[in-house]
Amino acid sequence: MTAETMVMGTDKSSGELVRALNWKGAFWVAAGVPPLVLFSIGGIAGVAGQAAFVVWIISMTMGFVQSFTYAELAGMFGNKAGGASIYGATAWLRYSKLIAPLSVWCNWFAWSPVLSLGCVIAAGYILNALYPIPAAESQMVLDWVAANLATLTPDDPRVVEFLAANAGTTADTAIAALLAGDGVAALTPAIRTWEAFSIPVPGLGTLHFNAIFVVGAILMLIIFAIQHRGIASTATAQKWLAIIVLVPLLLVGLVPIFNGSIESANVTGILPPTAAYSGVDGAWDIGGWTLFLGALYIAAWSTYGFETAVCYTRELKNPKTDTFKAIFFSGLLCCVFFFLIPFTFQGVLGKEGMLAPGIVDGTGIGEALGNMAGGGPVVTQIFVILMILGLFMAIMTAMAGSSRTLYQGSRDGWLPKYLTHVNRNGAPTGAMWTDFGFNLFLLALASDISGYFYVLAISNVGYILFNFLNLNAGWIHRIDSAHIERPWKAPTVLIGINTALAFVNALFLGAGAKVWGYSSALWVGLIFAALIIPVFYYRHYIQDGGRFPKEAMEDLGLKDDGYLGERKAGFLPYLTLLAGAAIVLWANWFFVLPG
Repeated sequence: MTAETMVMGTDKSSGELVRALNWKGAFWVAAGVPPLVLFSIGGIAGVAGQAAFVVWIISMTMGFVQSFTYAELAGMFGNKAGGASIYGATAWLRYSKLIAPLSVWCNWFAWSPVLSLGCVIAAGYILNALYPIPAAESQMVLDWVAANLATLTPDDPRVVEFLAANAGTTADTAIAALLAGDGVAALTPAIRTWEAFSIPVPGLGTLHFNAIFVVGAILMLIIFAIQHRGIASTATAQKWLAIIVLVPLLLVGLVPIFNGSIESANVTGILPPTAAYSGVDGAWDIGGWTLFLGALYIAAWSTYGFETAVCYTRELKNPKTDTFKAIFFSGLLCCVFFFLIPFTFQGVLGKEGMLAPGIVDGTGIGEALGNMAGGGPVVTQIFVILMILGLFMAIMTAMAGSSRTLYQGSRDGWLPKYLTHVNRNGAPTGAMWTDFGFNLFLLALASDISGYFYVLAISNVGYILFNFLNLNAGWIHRIDSAHIERPWKAPTVLIGINTALAFVNALFLGAGAKVWGYSSALWVGLIFAALIIPVFYYRHYIQDGGRFPKEAMEDLGLKDDGYLGERKAGFLPYLTLLAGAAIVLWANWFFVLPG
């Protein structure tokens, strides 16, 4: 067996990623993206109001159009893994050694948190199923209230305070409300309020080591074990999960349309709200546009995500033909779900239903799906199980893609060397363990709802930065790397359109990051992006002596002599960076929240 066959073939003992997938396998791995719509469907409804489903359609359309640039880049580098950020990063290498690893780093810290965020929601579902918190109107709470009526009297300080805060309320009503709250607290299983300890992190939030953290960590370990067996095993597991989850989800999206459950008033009068989560129609003024752009900002984290289909190019049996097929058909699949599910949810539930706590935090979506399907308690429980499996799909996709980004970034000389470690099954375990450790930290941070959306808002700073850099990489490669074969070449007009969309994404970043209740989200995200500087400096200048690995140079058709090639695009890439930064700063100044 030749050395080339060992590296690029299917020998699991080679210590390399192995070519074990066709385009359908990559498609199934990427099939974990559609359930991402359920991660933030309530949050986007809260900030976009009646315009929420329009946000999803615009964002998904942008993601699909942008993917054609990524498809071309992926075909150029058939022996690389790690996705579009890796392929696009090579375009920036001639102009700045730092921009290339920045693209890879930003893509990784945008995708990797899907593990922790998905596990937070899944852990919530599992705890709700095993240790439910009783509703205030449940019979067990009503019985508790009846047994404890004598503990509160009209002259009790709590009752007096309640009456003062709720004018016109009778003493009996106040006593009933207070006792109902006491009953819920008394009957809530101890595990739901248990917390071993918490650690405040200045400027970031609080780490909560509670039941959600423990259950979420166990779920991550299970997914790690599945992926430890290699990409073929992951693709097989994803295939069956996709069939089990996506078919019922598709039916739920279609049934309300055909049985007349869509209320036209819920999907007309397209207006942003007066304020985030107000549920009251506002106007298309600066505040309204700020909320709308903030919704587009977060939606991009989900709708653009199918570009992960080209993370596995190095593991495709025939990358020249399979890369385009994988991303194109993954994009079509996502178009169906990201167009349909938000429209149906909003059409059935309306503004009030979309703002319910269980929809906003994700833990009530399974029940909502069951109700939309017209089923009873059994059907609802089935959809709760399907929701958990859907979250598993998203987490599997994220771990598979983000770990390969770390792996290839290490092989190309941008990230620490240990990340290139691959086990006997061809799984990049060094990168997978790094993903796991990073997400344990995020899991603790996101174990309450405020931390959940903070993690989402910060990670998306990286994702928008990555998309900006990579969409511009398309035209840079056309100029500087015209000599590299392109098995599939995007129409030039699409390369131009996607270059313009790069700046639209910069607008989303500047205007939208602050919409989610954290004025510092943009700046914290940029600081996290800057952490690549010491990481790259150590790898490149300390470990590698200022030179890139031989294979990284060969990928660009360059010799291993330290020369990175002619900068044929001249000053244009630098002008692009300056224009992008100017748009972000201007948008952050100009767009302000209502009030």
